[in-house]
Amino acid sequence: MGQERFQSFGLATPPALNVIPADDAVALLKSGKATRNALLAYGNGRSYGDSCQNGAGTIVDMRPLNRIRAFNAETGVIEAEAGVLLSDIIAHAAPYGFFPAVVPGTQFVTLGGAIANDVHGKNHHRRGTFGCHVESFTLLRSDGQAHYCSATENERQFAATIGGMGLTGLILSASIRLMRVSSLDIIEKVTPFRDLGEFFELAEAADQANEYVVAWIDQLAGGHSRGRGLLFTGNHAEHGSHVALRASGNLSVPFQPPFNVLNRPFLTVFNAAYRWKKSRSAPRQVGYQGFFFPLDGVGNWNRLYGPNGLFQHQSVMPQDVARRVVPALLAAAKRAGQGSFLTVLKRFGGVRSPALLSFPRSGFTLTLDFPNRGRATLALLKELDQLTVEAGGAVNPYKDARMGDDVFAASFPEWQRLEAIRDPAFMSSFWARTAKKLEARHGTAEAAE
Repeated sequence: MGQERFQSFGLATPPALNVIPADDAVALLKSGKATRNALLAYGNGRSYGDSCQNGAGTIVDMRPLNRIRAFNAETGVIEAEAGVLLSDIIAHAAPYGFFPAVVPGTQFVTLGGAIANDVHGKNHHRRGTFGCHVESFTLLRSDGQAHYCSATENERQFAATIGGMGLTGLILSASIRLMRVSSLDIIEKVTPFRDLGEFFELAEAADQANEYVVAWIDQLAGGHSRGRGLLFTGNHAEHGSHVALRASGNLSVPFQPPFNVLNRPFLTVFNAAYRWKKSRSAPRQVGYQGFFFPLDGVGNWNRLYGPNGLFQHQSVMPQDVARRVVPALLAAAKRAGQGSFLTVLKRFGGVRSPALLSFPRSGFTLTLDFPNRGRATLALLKELDQLTVEAGGAVNPYKDARMGDDVFAASFPEWQRLEAIRDPAFMSSFWARTAKKLEARHGTAEAAE
């Protein structure tokens, strides 16, 4: 097993050194001999930070558990093992007119990973998170028992596992409800906006009229062009393809260059060209892969950030402060001289997740990618954290590799409810870095009292 296969997608954290296959982990858990903090499930390595790593223990390769067990072509409910990729679910259900109700920015995530991170997509305003569409799952814990969990059976484990970042046990299989669609193709419309003020004016009406909405921001633009971008809206085409195609894989980054290719001069040219091309396209019918998963066609694109990898910062802030906070976040990055290759802004709706802890909440979410330049980048990320939590917002844990425990506590004040249900045999580098430090500090404070 090569180390790179078991690294986080950001490539800024050490790869896992201890890896066992899923079957071995299942046998260990059923024996009741799993030790404290020993294990953590690993899907397909698309998490950006250390929530998919267990530096002091062992990670479990879940990808061999990759069978689709059943599909109801009338209801759209599909049952599959946790290691099945969303791309496989799409391919299986597409001929019957179904598509996942929620997809993230890549189709190469596992079913178990999508549940554990309660991922979101471009239609949160209508469909909520992935967890909103989970019917049930089987969870293997260190008590040696496989627990059937749903909204009405083992409800606490059900809520804690959705968005629980793999800390409640091994998800062996799950059933989810897919969405009936007229076709896989999307009618895409691109609307340029001059600045963030214009975006905020467009956002609510766009959500009301469209299934999918997301904005791209030209983060490097200054002066009168500051905050300009493109608003992408989409709806499934009435007449289109029902055939799911595999990502071609014709484009790939075969090795990691010794420096960051996505530097500021490149980004300046790229942003200008991208905006020019997209803003001149009329509404058109496009394939689902290009609309939902544009980067999946470039294998190992994260290597372009160079040997130090990248940090992704995703924040969410209440709607009533977003007009002030989003410009402040972009201005901080610009002052720091840090260019973001992917700068995405969208609105979260009010659909509540069944998860105990879930990142999406009503408001606006901004995502920024930065090459890892060491202290300078870490200082910027800390400033972005501070701006976010002071505004009553939150930082996304499953895209994080360095937030402080105080930021995590401010983002998820009910974190102790997950700790209470966490399986003692499971731990992640993220949880050890945040929640366990909070717990130790809380215990020290209580002892002092």
